[in-house]
Order: sequence, then C-alpha cells, then structure tokens
Amino acid sequence: MFSILKKEIRSFLSSLIAYVVMIVFLIAIGLFMWVLPDYNVFDMGYSNLDTLFSMAPWVFIFLISAITMRSFSEEKKNGTIEIITTKPVTDFQIILGKYFAGVLLVLFSLIPTLLYFYTVYQLGSPAGNIDIGATWGSYIGLFFLASCFVAVGVFSSAITDNQIVSFIVSMFLCYCFYNIFDLLANFNLLGSFDRVVASLGINAHYQSISRGVIDSRDLLYFLSFITAFIWATKTVFSSRKW
Repeated sequence: MFSILKKEIRSFLSSLIAYVVMIVFLIAIGLFMWVLPDYNVFDMGYSNLDTLFSMAPWVFIFLISAITMRSFSEEKKNGTIEIITTKPVTDFQIILGKYFAGVLLVLFSLIPTLLYFYTVYQLGSPAGNIDIGATWGSYIGLFFLASCFVAVGVFSSAITDNQIVSFIVSMFLCYCFYNIFDLLANFNLLGSFDRVVASLGINAHYQSISRGVIDSRDLLYFLSFITAFIWATKTVFSSRKW
C-alpha cells in the first residue's frame, strides 16, 4: 500500500494538480472570508470561521472530484493499471494507497487555513474571543467530510476510464450525499422520519461535529460511509480485472 501511496504523492507533486488544488482552495475561501460582501468576517461583525466551514464543503465537491478523477481512469486509459495489478499488492492495497494519497492532499490544503484561524483569533475583541472547541470540532468534521468525498471520487474513477465522466459522477454523488437528504427532510413529508432522512446525509453529521462535541455516532457514520465506498470500489475494480 505504501508503495502505491508514495507513487500517487509523487505523481501529484510532480504535476501542477496538487499546487493548483491548494491554491484555488485557499483563494476561494479567502475571497469568501475577507472580500465578498455578506460573507466576509468584517460584515458579519464578530470573530468566527463560519464562512470557512460553510463554504469549504462546496469548494471541496469540485476540487476533490478534480483530483480523484484520474485515480483509476488515467491508469486504465494508459494501460498502466495492468502493470500495477501484476505487482505483489492486493486490490485493497492499491485502492487504499490511492485513497490515502487523496486524503493527504486534502490535509495539506487545510493546514494553511490555520493562518485564517490565527487572524480571526487576533481580530477578536478581546483577542482570542472565539469558540476554540467549536472551531476544532469543525476542522475535524471538515476533514472527515473531505475524506468521504475522496472515497466517492476514487469510486467514481474506478467505474470508468474517462476522467471527465469520473469528474461529473463524483460531483453528482458528493452533492447528493452532502445536500439532497437535507432538502428531502425539509419538505416535512415523513413527519418524525424526516430526522432519520436527514441523518443519512453527510451534512447532518458534519454540523453535529461542528458544534464541538465529538459524538461516536457521527464518527461511526463517517467511517461506515468511507468503508462502504472503498468496498464498492474494490468490488468494481475486481470485476474489471484484466
């Protein structure tokens, strides 16, 4: 697995993909936080990172789909997947290597946002007047949310050898799992079951962790979601062996 992980990281860093993803993410979030009206910290009038944590999932839907679309699609199109499958690694090791490479790239893109946290921390009146627990809870939730999106992206790449198709499928699935269950629950068609419907989506658990309380049910949901998509990727990958 580690050989695949190192190969993927080297592939990311030797191309512009990793750098473009991180720069676009930081610029997009920076514009929302400091420039665009109605979203920026100054217009809101109080020190918090709500804009970062509310806008980052939408930016990640696009960016994570972009970085994972080549995970298997490019390998299959170029024929290099045949070389990988002949090496002494299992299907799970190949999939996990590609998955964790995507997760690490997401983590690298999140680390620079700590500068935004430090800036908002200093802007508070008095300095440090910010909910630290909720902030770290939101970071943990955002990391798990992004990890779910990476799992979806890797799965989408495994089902096709066309990177554009993989990109579109990944964006569609990420959007559905992040937002569609909340939309269905808001129709109030199922009474008390609306909460159950909402809990099937990523956003409900992301918002729960963002309050600063690490609930085992939320962690179980994220881990189950990631496991389900990795298993689905393994099933697809194995059924298309050459």
